[in-house]
Amino acid sequence: MRGILSAAGSIPYWRLQRSTIGAFHGSGGGKGTRSVASYDEDSTTLAVDAARNALRCAPEAATPSALWFTTTTPTYLEKSNAGVAHAALRLPTTTAAYDLGGSLRSGVGALRAALTSSDTVLVTAADLRVGLPNSADESAGGDAGAAVIVGDGDGVIAEHLGGASASQEFLDRWRTPGDPRTKQWEEKFGEQHYVTLARQAWGDALASAGLEASDVDQVVIATAHPRAGNVVAKQLGATAAADLAATVGNAGAAQPLLLLSAALEAASPAQTIALIVLADGADVLLFRTTDAIASWTPARSIDDQLSSGNDTLPYAKYLSWRQVMSPEPPRRPEPARMSASAAGRSVDWKYGFVASRDRESKALHMPPARVSFEGGNVDDMEPVPMADVGGTVLSATVDRLAYSPSPPVIFAVVDFDGGGRLPVELCDCTADDASPGARVEMTFRRLNAADGIANYFWKARPIRGGTER
Repeated sequence: MRGILSAAGSIPYWRLQRSTIGAFHGSGGGKGTRSVASYDEDSTTLAVDAARNALRCAPEAATPSALWFTTTTPTYLEKSNAGVAHAALRLPTTTAAYDLGGSLRSGVGALRAALTSSDTVLVTAADLRVGLPNSADESAGGDAGAAVIVGDGDGVIAEHLGGASASQEFLDRWRTPGDPRTKQWEEKFGEQHYVTLARQAWGDALASAGLEASDVDQVVIATAHPRAGNVVAKQLGATAAADLAATVGNAGAAQPLLLLSAALEAASPAQTIALIVLADGADVLLFRTTDAIASWTPARSIDDQLSSGNDTLPYAKYLSWRQVMSPEPPRRPEPARMSASAAGRSVDWKYGFVASRDRESKALHMPPARVSFEGGNVDDMEPVPMADVGGTVLSATVDRLAYSPSPPVIFAVVDFDGGGRLPVELCDCTADDASPGARVEMTFRRLNAADGIANYFWKARPIRGGTER
């Protein structure tokens, strides 16, 4: 049996109320909220967060032999973004890491390729959706990540039954490299193509799986063309599952995996789920949930992430985070670019957050050290991964003078469960959240960027209701 072993989403803590867009511009915006990646998040950090969630609730034997990362908003070109995720996830060096991206269709393309592969593949996707101020893309878009682990065995929670694709060249949506604006041809034109292609792929997919339309229990439609999606659902006689449009928005290349993850979290055994993706063509993938899904518990469900978000983000701050509006920076020296050689000497600490423990005294060292501060033993340490270890805030301070793209900076001294103490930056919080005794977990973020180099490390974020692991 081949199919999905685990799935998860990553929805940023911050949300923008669409009404604030209309209030700022005098019109537009709409209803509901859209998710917003913080200034220290990008597509790579969102993919890492989703992958960590997926790996936590995967079978123990589901070690990926390949990591695939897809996005339309990469941090790097030429350099591998998947390589950064590979390091942050501490995957074996034998695990191949590849970038697959550039188009909205790349998310479902990576998933389909994994399902037809013989490897255990961790498929990750993430996007930051921007658009011009007060545009439909700005209000309807949403920042998010998602990940699925595809493999074989008794731990499969959703068996892959079959699928089909229909491709045809036509001009629907396009964006040139470096341009925040996505352009779109007249909606009716795209609708005509999508409806025809979707009907073809739907019929071929059902035939490949030996199913009738009535056998499908749930239909998930992912598309940046909601008008076409609604027509397709109507013509197929299907009621589409919730698309998170009112709370998250459309997450671009991550949308298919995100909606599929949400559907699996709510599914029960023996349900047939159809994933329909409309993006430069049509793709249909069919799954049937297994008995294993009854005992599968998401590490951090999408519902939990939705309920613990903060929708008080000011629109002006959102514009500055997306570098659409540039406020005066702090009057402090901006950071120098990261040293490649220094980062190369401390990969496990910088990307994997691995401390060291003295074998004799058991003293934990953060950052890792060669000489123990208890007993003075030299080079007698064992590595201790700390990324999944919770902690408690011992003390905290709000620094309004240190350089930050989004001041102030909130620092805390954190005592980690089982030993270890480290001063770290807090994120996804306000100054009111930084109180002694608060519980925190670690998350992979961008510290800064200089000379086109993203400087990644780990920060701490408050553990909110239902999220402590």
